Amino acid sequence: MASPASPGGRPRQPSLSQLRAFAAVAEYLHFREAAAEIGMSQPALSGAVSSLEEVLGVQLLERTTRKVLLSPAGERVAARARTVLDAVGDLMDEAEAARAPFTGVLRLGVIPTVAPYLLPTVLRLVHERYPDLDLQVHEEQTASLLDGLAHGRLDLLLLAVPLGVPQVTELPLFEEDFVLVAPKEHWLGGRGDIPRQALKELDLLLLDEGHCLRDQALDICREAGREEGAPVTTSAAGLSTLVQLVAGGLGVTLLPRTALRVETGRNDQLTTGYFADPAPARRIALAMRSGSARHREFEEFADALREALRGLPVRIMKD
Repeated sequence: MASPASPGGRPRQPSLSQLRAFAAVAEYLHFREAAAEIGMSQPALSGAVSSLEEVLGVQLLERTTRKVLLSPAGERVAARARTVLDAVGDLMDEAEAARAPFTGVLRLGVIPTVAPYLLPTVLRLVHERYPDLDLQVHEEQTASLLDGLAHGRLDLLLLAVPLGVPQVTELPLFEEDFVLVAPKEHWLGGRGDIPRQALKELDLLLLDEGHCLRDQALDICREAGREEGAPVTTSAAGLSTLVQLVAGGLGVTLLPRTALRVETGRNDQLTTGYFADPAPARRIALAMRSGSARHREFEEFADALREALRGLPVRIMKD
């Protein structure tokens, strides 16, 4: 059976009211219960379902005096109708978020070398200032985060920059120095004027491939004159493991200042040293899709986060 055409010649399309009525009947298989669920009279509900069958040109229900059954076509259309109604609900949520910033869901992606040290500040800010915001945090490496941002799985990223990625706008937050972490009694421990050139000959421990902090550390070493391809015999999946390897005497490593207290505060087998100015550093920023409908909301969030981070050992950057 062909679908009836509209006066303009184009096929008629089902209304949301018709889809909602049919979805309710498909769920309850009972007209009275379905009508009560969506606040519609039973005759209006029955009429909406009949109109939907007419528009689609298929029989959706098998009606008997005792029960209601879905036809084979009805089974397929019911699943798709629910998907359409869910999508419309998501659209309404997005519109509500646009009318009222800092409401609804915010899917934030964070790199592992930032998450443990900055998330307490981020979560406190959201709890105190944006209580209606549903913050969902995803900890992943940079490449995965950028893929999630590009495909709409994530809304906003917190990571090291520069990224140099088209269609991604960076909202700078701060810059922080790297600190040398070494085994206790190391000859560089306690110094505040370590030259970068000291990195040329040290046994350097790094994170595994894929971590941006590994690449940043290697860049620093190259700038210090360390030979390209100098062996790195040991690596770790996370900073906590890396620090334990240092405490065990396997070498030295570089930590960002925000990680220092958390990672070294409980281990008396470690010593730290600071580099002479200008110290090697990294920049941390929020990143969003260029042209995001929520760009003003994210810019305001970046401003608030900069203020919240002022108590950390970092240099706040302005956009």
